[in-house]
Amino acid sequence: YQGRVHGELTLNQSKMGRLRHKRMHKNIKDIKKKYRTRRKTKDLDQIHEDLKPKNVEAVVNAPIDGDLPGFGQFYCVHCTRHFAENQLLLDHMKTKTHKKRVKNLSITPYSQKEADMAAGMGSYIKAAPVAIASMEELHEMRQNVAAALETEAAKA
Repeated sequence: YQGRVHGELTLNQSKMGRLRHKRMHKNIKDIKKKYRTRRKTKDLDQIHEDLKPKNVEAVVNAPIDGDLPGFGQFYCVHCTRHFAENQLLLDHMKTKTHKKRVKNLSITPYSQKEADMAAGMGSYIKAAPVAIASMEELHEMRQNVAAALETEAAKA
């Protein structure tokens, strides 16, 4: 024990001087950045771009990738997460974090036009909520595309 004992300095303190404190790495910036960016996901405006009709098919019908969990076939577009199995994806869709993300995505992302109007360069009109496609709708779209590809392959 290297603390005070009944108001007196111990032998270790009198010889060593001041004791070191914990948190020796608190101002090392690269360690902070490593932990801050470790679980970085897409921002909401980037997910809105993925949810547009022209981009949804490319995201949902992704090619098989061996580096991703479940070979990249079980993907939650709203949370930008890959899952190993379909059941894990279905369980994820019932969680609080997924429901919260879907609710946050229903808000229209800010645009430069809206920022200009809020700054006094026009009349500000609050944006209407955006209709977000559910995972069931996205999977139905995927099945429709797969069925269309099969029929084209059968004709050829």
